Parts: sequence; C-alpha cells; structure tokens
Amino acid sequence: MKTAVLIPCYNEETTIRKVVSDFKNTLPHAAIYVYDNNSTDNTLQEAKKSGAIVRKEPRQGKGNVIRQMLRDIDADCYLIVDGDDTYPAECALELCKFVEEGYDMVIGDRLSSTYFTENKRPFHNEGNRLVRFLVNKLFNSDVHDIMTGYRALSRTFAKNLPIISRGFEIETEMTIHALDNNFLIKEIVVDYRDRKENSKSKLNTFKDGFKVIKTILRLFRDYRPMAFFSFTSLIMITFSLVLFIPVFIEYLNTGLVPRYPTLIVSGFICLTAILMFFCGLILEVVAKKHKQLYEILLNNK
Repeated sequence: MKTAVLIPCYNEETTIRKVVSDFKNTLPHAAIYVYDNNSTDNTLQEAKKSGAIVRKEPRQGKGNVIRQMLRDIDADCYLIVDGDDTYPAECALELCKFVEEGYDMVIGDRLSSTYFTENKRPFHNEGNRLVRFLVNKLFNSDVHDIMTGYRALSRTFAKNLPIISRGFEIETEMTIHALDNNFLIKEIVVDYRDRKENSKSKLNTFKDGFKVIKTILRLFRDYRPMAFFSFTSLIMITFSLVLFIPVFIEYLNTGLVPRYPTLIVSGFICLTAILMFFCGLILEVVAKKHKQLYEILLNNK
C-alpha cells in the first residue's frame, strides 16, 4: 500500500525535524511531505534538512494547505499529522492498518486519553467538548474527537472530499462529511502531549472557535436542510403564537382587536415560518438527489 504522510506547517521550526524523523522511523516505506504555509521562521529550512519532500502553499490557512495536499499527492493511504510534535508516531502503523482493511477515515482520538490533562491552553478543553456535543447531536453520531489533527484517510475519501474550509475548521468539515455520506470511520485512542514551551499554538481560541461553530451550523443546513429549516420554522411559529394568543384572548372577551399591529406582525411571522418549512422540504429533496449523484460518482471511480 502506497502511504503518504502529510504535515501542514506554519512556524514549527523547533519541532518539524523531530516529527519527520519519528515518522520516517515508524513508516520507512512512506513518502513524507511537508507543506510550508508562509512560515516566518526557519520551518522551511529545517524541513528540507530533515529529508522530507518540501513544498509551499501561499494561501494562508490549514484548510487551504490540506486541500492542495490531497490534490497534489497520489497515494492509497493519506496520514495527516500536525507538525507540532503533539502526536505519537508509534500509532501511525495502526491508523494505516485500518485504512488498508477498508476504513475510509481512521481518527486519532486524543480526548479519550491524555488531552484534558496535558492541554494547558485556556478554554480549549471546553471548546472540544462543545464541538463534540454539537456534531454528535446534530448528526446522530458518537465520534469522540472531532478536531484531532491526526487521522488517516483512504484514497476514495481523500480524492472525493469537497473542502470548503480555509482554516482550522477543516477537521470538523472532514468528520461531518464522512458522517453524512456514511463513510466507514474508526477511532484509535492515541496519547497526546502538549506543545513544548517554545512552541506556540496558531489556533485563536475565540476567533477560530466561532468559525468552527459556524461551519457546523452551515454543514447542518447543507446536509440536513429539513431538520434545520423545520427547527427554524418551529421557533418562528412559537414566537408568532406568543404574539397572537393575547390578541385572540382579548378578542374572545371583548369582540374587539385593538392591537392590529401585533396581529399583523404575528401573521407575517407565521407566513415566514411556513415558507421556511417548505424551503426545507424542497432543499431536502435537492440534498437527497445530491447524495445519490455522489454515490454514483464514487461507484464509477
């Protein structure tokens, strides 16, 4: 099986040589690619010294880098890992083994092992729990680690992955795409070690966290439009009834409708809710058709 190790990098000069060396020792048969994403330190030079295949990606953002990697590189198994030396190379063989057995995505699960004790960055633990809760509830799944940067992909999955995300939302997008299209997913518990003291995380807790939540809601709307628009419609119907019921009770008691503006607003909200429901119904048919075409595309590969 032809294996490629993909390492997206931005300012990882202190760790990249060790990461490449560790994966060379674990997967001596694999081609190791480092894509430098406009680093301002010596990441590019250190990666070249390590003996990896080094390329540049000028469009800033992890999503942009992974998109280009999957386009450029031809392999049977794609092992994606961060260049910050937080993931154990020893688990790489196990991740790749399950891809060889037929799984489409094998996830290196940090959250079931040492992440919550090792991680020292504020609010990251809570953010990971929130993302896991939202994805599992909205997509009726049981994935333990949504945002891990350590995962193996099959060729079928990698070459048919429509990546829209530009930044750190990429892991969330990959996971949701796999769940919605019924790809085979396997999780492997891996030990996580926090970054070294002289290595800084590039993820902005609040800015990137907001983008991840926004991506989850966008994909829920795109992949499950009936559920999304039905829920929106229900909220609007409820608000409409809150406005309408007092007016209706007053009409029953007095035979008069003194608050016409409230009645009109309630009516417009109700009509909008009905339109939202039918939009969801139409888009659900479109989404189902899109899934059918996607399956045909996969079968013809």
